[in-house]
Amino acid sequence: MLNDAARAALSAGNLAHLVTLNPDGSPQLSVVWVGVDGDDIVLAHLGAGQKIKNLRRDPRVSLSMATGGRNEAGLDYYLIVHGRATVVDGGGPELLQRLAHIYLGPDVRFPPPGAPAGLVVHIRPERVGGVGPWID
Repeated sequence: MLNDAARAALSAGNLAHLVTLNPDGSPQLSVVWVGVDGDDIVLAHLGAGQKIKNLRRDPRVSLSMATGGRNEAGLDYYLIVHGRATVVDGGGPELLQRLAHIYLGPDVRFPPPGAPAGLVVHIRPERVGGVGPWID
């Protein structure tokens, strides 16, 4: 589902906008760091905020990001992914450290020592859209 261009955009340190669904069906938006693990988009969280409560109840998500670059018509590239999330307990600090090297710099230590085990969210893409080389 993710071609090489989409994988590169998801691994380049672009902030992503993650939409989950609140219990009443309204959207809940979070800005998140993302990476790629196999065929999944991954993100980590140390607590149990609203997005995690939403994902445990309803796994449907949408994710978007501006990726830099423009097409020949002058439209800015952006990536949209619709999919389903799985929440895996544990592994949050390790993934956040890996992503911190991309988002904050190669020598950054994040999160601080003693952080809780947190969790990792795996998003399995079902549909990819936007404007960019990830569209056939």
